[in-house]
Amino acid sequence: MSNKIKTLWRGKRTHDTEKTERFDRERAERALAFHKSFLEYAQTPLWDLTCLARELGVASIYVKDESWRFGLNAFKVLGGTYCIGNYLARQLQMDISEVSFGLLTSKAIREKLGEITFVTATDGNHGRGIAWTARQLGHKSVVYMPKGSAWERLKNIQELGAEAEITELNYDDTVRYAEEMARKNHWVLVQDTGWEGYEEIPGWIMEGYTTMALEAYEQLEGKRPTHIFLQAGVGAMAGAVTGFFASVWKGEEMPVITIVEPNKADCIYRTAQAGDGQLHPVTGSMQTIMAGLACGEPCTLGWEILRDSAAAFVSIPDFVAAKGMRVLGNPLGRDPRIISGESGAATVGIVTEILQNKALSHFKEQLGLTEDSVILCISTEGDTDRENYRRIVWDGIYPVE
Repeated sequence: MSNKIKTLWRGKRTHDTEKTERFDRERAERALAFHKSFLEYAQTPLWDLTCLARELGVASIYVKDESWRFGLNAFKVLGGTYCIGNYLARQLQMDISEVSFGLLTSKAIREKLGEITFVTATDGNHGRGIAWTARQLGHKSVVYMPKGSAWERLKNIQELGAEAEITELNYDDTVRYAEEMARKNHWVLVQDTGWEGYEEIPGWIMEGYTTMALEAYEQLEGKRPTHIFLQAGVGAMAGAVTGFFASVWKGEEMPVITIVEPNKADCIYRTAQAGDGQLHPVTGSMQTIMAGLACGEPCTLGWEILRDSAAAFVSIPDFVAAKGMRVLGNPLGRDPRIISGESGAATVGIVTEILQNKALSHFKEQLGLTEDSVILCISTEGDTDRENYRRIVWDGIYPVE
């Protein structure tokens, strides 16, 4: 497989579609209201990296830092809380706007619902969010992790009361195993990977991610990014955030959105490149330091939004994410230090490469990156695997591709 940066320019999109309506500001405000009902809620920082922007020759670089989210070091809990909240609301024959953390943890409601077991497959962050939410709301969770998952991430999930284990399967086969166990044991599958016949819960998870986008929109205080870079695993987060921004900035105001994936798991890139109306999965072990993005099968709902609204797709080798980690962890001037994990730093890594690497000058021109550009990235996780973080940032050691 290639270990080079691969780019695909499809042209700037200037419209949103009916698919983005589910992720518009009104829906995002509903998700945010539910998240605010948790005592642990706090808006995560949006850092303005003025010195980095000056060094790279653009007007502004903003980074949304999700290492602060709910004390769990990653954004994924936004989807976990919101999908479980919606599921419980449905069981109560209520709308999500009618429920809150306080209501769902009340004695009367817990007696009415009984104890429910939620099951999921994860590389770590999503499962940790599901385990945390289940425990907070008085329910159970079972979490399956793919082969090669970090022991620290497994331990973090187990410490939240989940029954969790690392399987001998890759990510997508672990998802199928979780689905099988859900059917067998009458558990509730909570997965952000959507497929035909399983789209409601992934849709709720995606809606939960719009809290992050709405916060960033409000923190920008009217300043519109010209470019947004989003990392993708199955494409659920990228699809939801793209959907939100496509709904608030329409027409010529719509930013140029670029989707970033690992070379070893670039199912969104391959699907966009083929352009034949079919999904193009990646199979095999998908060995990459970007564990949170090592997913081989696109989320159908996420892809439909990216297909219509994303302007460019990039497939990157591990060294790009590693560079992003070092850039964020070693700030210039008065820029804040950002602890960003392998998946979290992928977008800042590719932004740095595009703006510094002359071999990518053609892609820079296609994107329209200039001294007036305002760039938004999301650091989706902190050092959720601290040993690996130190190995990459301190020693520069990671698998050679």
